[in-house]
Amino acid sequence: MGMGMGLEADLLIPACALTEQPQVFPVTQPQEEGKGKGSASGGAGGQFDCRLGVFLQPLKKGDGYAPGSDILVGVGCCAREVLVPEGPLYRVAGTAISISCNVTGYEGPAQQDFEWFLYRPEAPEAALGIVSTRDTRFSYAVFGPRVAAGEVQVQRLQGDAVVLKIARLQAQDAGIYECYTPSTDAQYLGSYSGKVELRGRQSHSSEYFKQGSVSGIRLFCPVLPDMLQVSATPPGPRGRQAPTSPPRLMVHEGQELALGCLARTSTQKHTHLAVSFGRAVPEAPVGRATLQEVVGLRPDLAVEAGAPYAERLAAGELRLGKEGTERYRMVVGGAQADDVGTYHCTAAEWIQDPDGSWAQIAEKRAVLAHVDVQTLSSQLAVTVGPGERRIGPGEPLELLCNVSGALPPPGRHAAYSVGWEMAPAGAPGPGRLVAQLDTEGVGSLGPGYEGRHIAMEKVASRTYRLRLEAARPGDAGTYRCLAKAYVRGSGARLQEAASARSRPLPVHVREEGVVLEAVAWLVGGTVYRGETASLLCNISVRGGPPGLRLAASWWVERLEEGELSSASAQLVGGVGQDGVAELGVRPGGGPISVELVGPRSHRLRLHGLGPEDEGVYHCAPSAWVQHADYSWYQAGSARSGPVTVYPYTHALLSRPALDTLVVPLLVGAGVALAIGATILGSITCCFMKRLRKR
Repeated sequence: MGMGMGLEADLLIPACALTEQPQVFPVTQPQEEGKGKGSASGGAGGQFDCRLGVFLQPLKKGDGYAPGSDILVGVGCCAREVLVPEGPLYRVAGTAISISCNVTGYEGPAQQDFEWFLYRPEAPEAALGIVSTRDTRFSYAVFGPRVAAGEVQVQRLQGDAVVLKIARLQAQDAGIYECYTPSTDAQYLGSYSGKVELRGRQSHSSEYFKQGSVSGIRLFCPVLPDMLQVSATPPGPRGRQAPTSPPRLMVHEGQELALGCLARTSTQKHTHLAVSFGRAVPEAPVGRATLQEVVGLRPDLAVEAGAPYAERLAAGELRLGKEGTERYRMVVGGAQADDVGTYHCTAAEWIQDPDGSWAQIAEKRAVLAHVDVQTLSSQLAVTVGPGERRIGPGEPLELLCNVSGALPPPGRHAAYSVGWEMAPAGAPGPGRLVAQLDTEGVGSLGPGYEGRHIAMEKVASRTYRLRLEAARPGDAGTYRCLAKAYVRGSGARLQEAASARSRPLPVHVREEGVVLEAVAWLVGGTVYRGETASLLCNISVRGGPPGLRLAASWWVERLEEGELSSASAQLVGGVGQDGVAELGVRPGGGPISVELVGPRSHRLRLHGLGPEDEGVYHCAPSAWVQHADYSWYQAGSARSGPVTVYPYTHALLSRPALDTLVVPLLVGAGVALAIGATILGSITCCFMKRLRKR
C-alpha cells in the first residue's frame, strides 16, 4: 500500500512465519515517528511483534515495491483497522461516486482524521493527495480546483467514518484510492494494523487491496464510457434533459394513454437498466424535485409506482411492460384530469459492487410528450328540439336530445346515460324523471309513468328520442334532457365524470274541458245503530270527449270530540271507471257495499252501523278518458259536500236507556209507597181516637 514518504527498499525487517505465536525482532534501521505516512517503528530499538502486525519480509524494488507503493502486513489483532468497500468498483464518466471509509480498533479521541490519496495507473508510485479532514491545503494541484468548487469533498458521517464524494467522474480519476488515518494509539506499532493478502503484480493499477489502517480501492481503468441511450418511441428528443420542445398529445378523459421509451446500453460489464416514467406539471422546470414518478422498473425487475399512482397500479389501470430488448411501454387505462403534464422516460444503469450492493453508474432522461387531457366536463353539451310544443290530449309527444362535444366513443373506458326530466309549469328544480337509457342501453321509466306507452331510444350516434304515445294534460310542463358521462375507475367500476342539462323545453297539452259536480246525502236523514246506512252520490258532467267514463270513491274523516280529525281522509270504497269495485277500510270494521245504481249515481252502504262509523263522509267522482294506447287519463275530478253519519240509539231496545229509566222509576215508586203508608197510618190513628171519645 502506498506510504507517501514510506520505507526505502534497503530497509530490512526480520521475516516472521505466518503464525500467531508472538515473535519480537529489532528494527534494523528505525525511522523517526511520524516522519511519513508509512512509518514502521516507534524509535531507536523499536520492535515488531508478528502477532500484532509485522512485515513478513524485506520489500525490494525487484519485488514490485517502490517508494510510496504497497506493503503487506502480518496477522493482526486488537489493532486499528480501516475499512472501505470491497472492490473493484466500476463507474461511468460523468456520474457521481461515493466511497466510504471508517476506522475501528483505534485508541485516542473519538474523532479521527482521514486523508485520501489516488494512485493512477500511469504512475502507481505517486500518491496524489485528494482531500483531508485536517488540512484544507492538503489537495494536490490536480484536485485543488475541484475541491474548492465542491465537486470533490470528504463528508464526515461520524467521528470514525467519512465518505469521499466525487460529483462528476473524469477519465483520469481511475486508479487506486487510498484512505489513510494517522495513528492516535498510545503504543506506536506503525500506522498499519490488519491483515490483507497482497497479490503481487507489476502494476498496482490492477490490484485491489486493504491493509491495516491504509486501504485501497481499484476503479476500473479507464473509467467506463457512457454508453447509455434513451429516446422516445418513435425517436424524439434525447439527452440527460433534452431542451427541445416535446410533441403534444391530446387524449380524452377516460381514454387509454400509452407512451413508449427506448433504452439501451452497450457497456461491457454486466449491468441492469432501471426505466422509470415520470410526469412534470405544465410549465414546471424538469428536475428531480419537479418530476413525479408514475411507474418504474427497478434494477431487480420489480415494477413499482409513485405514491399517487399506487392504487391505479394495484387495480390494473396502470401497466408497464417490456417489448423486446430495448422497448418499454407505459399504459394508463383511463386518463384523468390530473394526468396532464410533460412525460419523461428516465433510464438508469446499475452495476452490482463486490459487496452485493447496487450502485447507479449512469442516468439519462428523454422527453416523451406533453399530454393534454380533454376533460368530459369541458366538452359535454346537450341540446333539445324541435322547440316549444303544443298538442292535444291523446296525441303523441316526441322530443329529441342531442349530446355533442369532443367525446370518446362509448366502450371499455367511457360510458354515457341520457334521460328526460319534467317539471310542471312554474315548479322549481329540474323535475322528476320521465325515462332514461342507462350506460348499458337499458331503458327505464320514472316513478308515476309505469304502465304508460313511453319509449326512450337512440336514433343516431348521439341523438336520443323520447316518445309519449298519448299525451295527457298532466304531461304539460318544462322538459330537460340530462346526459351523464362515466369513466372506468378502480376495479372497472364506472365513476361519474361529468353531467349536463339542456335548456328548458316547454310543452303544452290542451285540457279536456270536463267539469264535474257531485251531490251526496244520507238516505232517510237519520240512521240508528245496527241499521244499514245508505249514502247516494249523483254526478253531473259538462263537456269532455266521447267515451268519457266516470268513477266515484267514498271517503270518511273521523270526528274527535265533535271536531274533524287532523288525519287525512280514509278511503272506504268506490267503483272505478272500468266498473271494478275497490274496497277500502271501514272505520267500524263491518261489511260494506259499493254499487252503481244509475248512469251517474253511486251508492255506499254500511251494514250493521256502529258507533265507530260516526264521521263525515264525502263522494269524490272523477272523469277518465282512454287513449289509443289503451292507457287511462284522468280528465277531471270533483268532491261533494260533507255528509255526517251519526248512529242514533233506540230508547226501548237500548240497555243503557233502560237502565236510565228503571232506576228513577223504582226510587220514585218506593218513595210514593212510603209516603202513602204514612198518610194512611195518620188518618187511621186520628179517626179511631174520635170514635173512642164518642
